[in-house]
Amino acid sequence: MVKGAEMREKWDDYWNRNERTRFTRVSWSKRRIIGILDEYVKDGLVVLDAGCGSGFFSNYFISSGCRVYSLDYSARALGVARRLTRDRSESYLQRDLLDKRLTEEFEHYFDIIFTDGLFEHFPEDSQRNILDGFVTMKKEDGLIATFVPNKFTLWTLLRPLFMPQIKEVPFTLSRLKSLHSRCQILRSGGLNILPVRHSPDKLIGRYFGMLLYIICT
Repeated sequence: MVKGAEMREKWDDYWNRNERTRFTRVSWSKRRIIGILDEYVKDGLVVLDAGCGSGFFSNYFISSGCRVYSLDYSARALGVARRLTRDRSESYLQRDLLDKRLTEEFEHYFDIIFTDGLFEHFPEDSQRNILDGFVTMKKEDGLIATFVPNKFTLWTLLRPLFMPQIKEVPFTLSRLKSLHSRCQILRSGGLNILPVRHSPDKLIGRYFGMLLYIICT
């Protein structure tokens, strides 16, 4: 219990200091994530933005006509998200993704469950428990869209400078696929090799992209 409180305090402190940093602004990586999501997002879908942080992607889903539930462990993050989304999410949930009561409450409820920068902050057993919860919470034909940092990029070296108090273990694509092995993987790869318009993501993104991703059902 103490450990959970300490972690919540770290995330609250992080968002206190980073409300207006690049993590809340449009970047090439965010544009490229949206480019993937645009193929699956449509008006009227019910979306869980799990670990919503600043609310950037909650705002994207809302602007696309979705009903969005913004969830985060940090009350401070939810405050930032509420302002960025102009209070338009269906709900702002300060909840623990490892709490089984959450999965029971939202069983088979969501069309899309989205995460960006979530799983790398948890140990492997917790990652599997969270994904099991997502499988329970999504509709039978619902999607899980997962984006995580790639182990083999410069960001792995730079990250401690930007997030010194937050523990993170980046992924390889094979480990990301293993995590999602109980799901049907529709698409996977890597994004944002270079922060320029014509980044060679389709060719070698799965090896050197700053982000790795999986879309599954």
